[in-house]
Amino acid sequence: MINIKRCLLSLAGGLLCLVSLASAQDASSGKMNSIESMNVAQQGGSVTLKLMFKEPLSALPAGFSIAKPARIALDFPDTVNGLGKSSQVYNEGELRSVNIAQVSDRTRLVLNLGKAMSYDMKIEGASLLIALQPSVVQGALIQEVTHFAEPRPSQVETTVRDISFRRGKDGEARITVDLSDANAGIDIRQQGANLVVDFVKVKLPGGLRKRLDVTDFATPVTAVNTTQQGSNVQMTITPQGLWEHNAYQTDTQFVIEVKQVIENPNKLVQGSRGGYQGEKLSLNFQNVDVRRLLQVIGEFTGLNMVVSDSVGGSITLILKDVPWDQALDIILKQKGLDMRKNGNVVLIAPREELAIKEKLELESRQQIGDIEPLHQEGFQLNYHKAKEIFEVLKNKEQTLLSKRGSVIVDERTNQLFVTDTPSRLADLRRLIASIDVPLRQVMIEARIVEASDSFSKNLGVRLGYNDMSGGGTNNAGVVVGGKSAGMGYYNGQVETKPDFTRDLTSVNLPATPRAGTAGAFSFVLFNAAKTVFLNTEISALEADGRGKVISSPRVMTANQVEALIEQGVEIPYQQATSSGATSISFRKANLALKVKPQITPDGKIIMTLDVNKDTPNTQLSTGAGVAIDTKHVKTEVLVENGGTVVIGGIYTQSIRDNTQRIPVLGDIPYLGFLFRNSEKIDDKSELLVFITPRIVTEGLAVR
Repeated sequence: MINIKRCLLSLAGGLLCLVSLASAQDASSGKMNSIESMNVAQQGGSVTLKLMFKEPLSALPAGFSIAKPARIALDFPDTVNGLGKSSQVYNEGELRSVNIAQVSDRTRLVLNLGKAMSYDMKIEGASLLIALQPSVVQGALIQEVTHFAEPRPSQVETTVRDISFRRGKDGEARITVDLSDANAGIDIRQQGANLVVDFVKVKLPGGLRKRLDVTDFATPVTAVNTTQQGSNVQMTITPQGLWEHNAYQTDTQFVIEVKQVIENPNKLVQGSRGGYQGEKLSLNFQNVDVRRLLQVIGEFTGLNMVVSDSVGGSITLILKDVPWDQALDIILKQKGLDMRKNGNVVLIAPREELAIKEKLELESRQQIGDIEPLHQEGFQLNYHKAKEIFEVLKNKEQTLLSKRGSVIVDERTNQLFVTDTPSRLADLRRLIASIDVPLRQVMIEARIVEASDSFSKNLGVRLGYNDMSGGGTNNAGVVVGGKSAGMGYYNGQVETKPDFTRDLTSVNLPATPRAGTAGAFSFVLFNAAKTVFLNTEISALEADGRGKVISSPRVMTANQVEALIEQGVEIPYQQATSSGATSISFRKANLALKVKPQITPDGKIIMTLDVNKDTPNTQLSTGAGVAIDTKHVKTEVLVENGGTVVIGGIYTQSIRDNTQRIPVLGDIPYLGFLFRNSEKIDDKSELLVFITPRIVTEGLAVR
């Protein structure tokens, strides 16, 4: 068994890894077809690719192509790769290389082209001929359509099952479309500033026909609109700024990613992929004039190029299949030249000349600024405090205003009045427009849960022996092991004639529960003359208690603004003064939530939290004051919008086993419990603090 792992570039520019556990024995046993050989021939501007198979193909393979980058993909079902390699470089005409990847029982052939080409296929015996022809566009420039996947015949109607949007880890927008059939046809094209995706002969359920406003996800995409257009489904993606897209499909999951491209003004070809991005060319010149060589590159790229008169000299170079922007960079470095890009015009001159010219321009602007007439403009602030901006602008170290600029503030109308040059006023206008925006608000809910579980078990015994058969004038009787009956007292009893049968005991170890009343079981044994009594009382209590206290303070505040909410009591206590007198002071016992949220660009929330829960403890209070049980958590956490996090927890458990007994008698086996008092306690308590932040939008109702 041979394990083969194939990785190739997907047609949209991403890396697609296909893993296949193929068997060489299966390919040789005739169960599946196999690609045996591959040959390429060039005839004029066309390229012919010949594939030899072990068995003749029953039908033409399904394929699709895209223009950027120029690639063609063909899928061969029930076919394995018998070439023994996954890639081959040709550089014949516009055919650069061929990648082959096998997954399960399917093999994909990807043709990497220099530019977009059309293709025809024909089966001749056990061979497949693929003819690549240059794409010819007649008449006016037509809109480019990328056929991501050609539709295939299917007996089942294809529908869209789900559409989801999420933000990638690098800030890209990722739209996932779940189709009921993997053979649906898909076309991608750029229409104006939008990206349009057409799903050919696909039905869209009514619940998915809607417009998604995804501005809050902080991606290049602001909206995704999906509609039914006849027999097709059309998805319109609205990006903003400079962007590029990447699309791929895995089974029934079609994914299109839109990534932001940071524009580099000194870069001729914009793009997020590393290295040079220009179309490849070959140059073979010996002792050619540099100005002529720059003209050739300008004609090849269609770039507007201005070459300084001081550029001269000659150069010899041999470059094959090199991106044109890399070739231009090589020429400029070799001749000590540099370039400046302004829109779609490139100025090329020696580095020293460009540096001197830019220095003169800066000095000229500075001189103009010193004599330029001043203008006055008023700025109305809606959400920001004008006083705060005024404090910044009046600082002598600030660089927003020129040396001649001045500013005054009107706090009543929240306006700024600035006097300065027009260019400085324009810069200040853009600055105020970017910071004078409504603050986003956050609702923070804290849930403090205190759970307790208590268990106690008490067992005690009282024993008494009374003998009333003794002599005496009062016939009081004799007590064995207890107090004299003539005393008339027992356990705080003040009667002169006690009830000997119930109150007189020799062993007094009853159950002593923490709360409640213990149950008692008692009996009396006596003789026929009722002169000798044996009293026995067994008391026991088993208590099991569970409790839960939930406190839920909530507060709403603006972004990066600290908020505090508290509720409780102030407990008075006496405090001695320096003169010796006493005064009344107060101490708070509150439930308080102090929080300062910060919304991150990706929609998460950083919170600086201070949660405090105080409760008076009357059991530990003394004459000096009331004791207070304090529970305090102070931390800083990062939470997703609407997510819940546990910021703290305290778990305590108290286990006690107490025994009181009469020496010697309490240790007698089996009968020792009659001379013992036992108590078992198992108390558990747990404190958890939950925090849930939610970003408040205009359409969000707080319940």
